[in-house]
Amino acid sequence: MTMNVFGYAAQSATDDLTPYHFERRDPRPDDVVIEILYCGVCHSDLHMARNDWGWSFYPLVPGHEIIGRVVSVGADVTRFQPGDAVGVGCMVDSCRHCTPCEQGLEQYCEQGHTLTYSSYDRHDQRPTYGGYSERIVASERFVLKVPAGLDLAGAAPLLCAGITLWSPLRHWQVGPGSRVAIIGLGGLGHMGLKLAKALGAEVTLFTRSPGKESDARRLGAEHIVLSTEAAQMEAAKGRFDLIVDTVPYAHDVNPYLSTLTLDGTLVLVGLVGDLEPALSTVPLILGRKSVAGSVIGGIPETQELLDFCGEHGITSDIEVIKMQEINTAYERMLRSDVKYRFVIDLASLQA
Repeated sequence: MTMNVFGYAAQSATDDLTPYHFERRDPRPDDVVIEILYCGVCHSDLHMARNDWGWSFYPLVPGHEIIGRVVSVGADVTRFQPGDAVGVGCMVDSCRHCTPCEQGLEQYCEQGHTLTYSSYDRHDQRPTYGGYSERIVASERFVLKVPAGLDLAGAAPLLCAGITLWSPLRHWQVGPGSRVAIIGLGGLGHMGLKLAKALGAEVTLFTRSPGKESDARRLGAEHIVLSTEAAQMEAAKGRFDLIVDTVPYAHDVNPYLSTLTLDGTLVLVGLVGDLEPALSTVPLILGRKSVAGSVIGGIPETQELLDFCGEHGITSDIEVIKMQEINTAYERMLRSDVKYRFVIDLASLQA
């Protein structure tokens, strides 16, 4: 048994996204069927649609920042009922029994987590399809509760951009008295400023672009450092406990290492690939500093983020678009022409 669904898909790495009819699996006893209301547009959607990382397969329906309402639930579902506002993020399954999974760190599943799209279901081997579509079926364990009062459209990017920043902030125990810097002011970076500020940290933005000061301060930064200005970088030496680097392309991280404190850590969350130029070990050795990586977050951590955002009224800064505007949105995203995240209103989807 299957469910007929309409959405938008890339048919190859060189094609625009176009209307696409496809089938989702018939719901299992632990499944939740969700009518999709909004879906955030992540830079990784563009990378995957164009096979920039080499592991995409087609047809590909992107979208892993999904907000919707429960339509129906399976017989074994206990946490949700029809009408609930819910979210689905980057994962829809994992092995559930390895050490990371048992710790609620499904993103590090030793057998590999099942991606929301361009992956294969662990049980029936059917391809997974994302949120640029009418409905989705997902296991209760990988569905998240959206707090009452949180703007649904603005909440969508929390499920990827938000959790990508929340996870390292929590892992490195950011709180009052912490000195945190965020590199880059985009979809990820603007969430980093908001979340670090709400956790009580003193927050700084590193940017190469003059003119972002007023927006950065509005989002939570107390200080702005132009990384192209030697004097400003010199003044920032030894200052930060944690730096979260959101830049998605190869770049030189060495200048930032001197701005870490003793035992400070620079965490890469944006780059998928190799650092260029090579990393100098001198500041690491002389300051017991670390360069680390982090990817999204587990389901318990993502629920914690949503609850925190509900308590503090935090959502992403978004521009809502129609489904038919997605290819234009991708081109604008490549030019960084969005503040700070596109979100698709799926009410615009016409079969």
